[in-house]
Amino acid sequence: MHKPVTAEIISIGDELLYGQILDTNSKWLSEEMDKIGVRVTRKTTVGDDPQAMNRAYEAASREVDIVLMTGGLGPTKDDLTKHVLADFFNASIKLFPEALEDLRNFFESRGKELTPTNQSQANLPSNCTYIKNAVGTAPGMWFEENGVVWMSMPGVPHEMRYLMENAVIPKIKEKFKLPVIYHKLIKTIGIGESWLSDKISVWEEQLPSHIRLAYLPSLGEVKLRLTAFGESLQTLAEEVKEQTIKLEPLISEYIYGYDTDSIASSLGHELIQRKENLAIAESCTGGYLTHVVTSIPGSSNYYNGSIVPYHNDFKEQLLGVNPNTLSTKGAVSEETVIEMSKQVRLKFNATYGLATSGIAGPGGGTTEKPVGLVWIACHDGKNCRTRKLQLTKDRLINIQLTSTASLNLLRETILQNTK
Repeated sequence: MHKPVTAEIISIGDELLYGQILDTNSKWLSEEMDKIGVRVTRKTTVGDDPQAMNRAYEAASREVDIVLMTGGLGPTKDDLTKHVLADFFNASIKLFPEALEDLRNFFESRGKELTPTNQSQANLPSNCTYIKNAVGTAPGMWFEENGVVWMSMPGVPHEMRYLMENAVIPKIKEKFKLPVIYHKLIKTIGIGESWLSDKISVWEEQLPSHIRLAYLPSLGEVKLRLTAFGESLQTLAEEVKEQTIKLEPLISEYIYGYDTDSIASSLGHELIQRKENLAIAESCTGGYLTHVVTSIPGSSNYYNGSIVPYHNDFKEQLLGVNPNTLSTKGAVSEETVIEMSKQVRLKFNATYGLATSGIAGPGGGTTEKPVGLVWIACHDGKNCRTRKLQLTKDRLINIQLTSTASLNLLRETILQNTK
């Protein structure tokens, strides 16, 4: 197997550290490096500070094969990257005539004058290879020093992507003998990370050394990522498939999909296959569950409609929930969500009725019914499955967790009806 080719991404700019701009560049760069078999081992963000930049460069020079840098290449005085790089490499700054000509053509094509400030962008470290930026004015700079490739690019996302796609990635492919990396995502729901780990620990211990497992938890879900390293994509895909087949029986009741599947898309596919449909009554989620369901293209094939009776009066008037249930049990109760799911199913002539009612927070809780208490239900016309959730004190997180749990309850209902 080839020696791994490693990379570090260094993002430069005070605005990133202040939180004024979200660094989407490093995420995109990581994804693109992964596609060609380069392993990103570290991401560093530094401000417009020469000392901090030098420390980052020094650390990267000892650790990786490729350093990808973004930011600090504008024409103003606070754009320091090329000067700091020149000092770091003990190089001078010199005029690159080709860069100046490209700048002149860029401005002329837009009917603008090339100012002295913009002309200065053609002054680059003497040891760099100039990389033309056809969609902006900040040049790309490629360096090869002490066995390490360095690439400095503008922080503007579309300019950086242009340089990567048209120059940097092709040059990296020419420079390095790259391994193949293959990923497979197994998506689970309804089980926590530690419990999942316990169930598959023996299988995990027996994985081949070139196949790695990562646990990727998110709200209400855990993704298992298998990453295989080798020389043949087809061979790796077959090996990962073999391991996946061994894994599935251990956690089949929790697996809802693979790779790009979401719980909503998987359920949509299942409902279409079964020629079944869904209606929703949601209180504490306020329409978010419906949003998740209808965000899937083609959802009109299985989604009939929703009612969002946030106020108790409308639970009675629109859904027909028994007033006695609301007065004796309360809106946040098992009895209420059972009636909500039953009635919404009937009103929309659906196979399944889903219902949510809870205290999303941050206020409104009591000792008996604290913030984060949620009841959900799924009615199939014969039986009703319910679940009590005790969630967090964060309103938005509770809404998202309730929606995910509700879709999982629908999944469990469908599985039960399949047996």
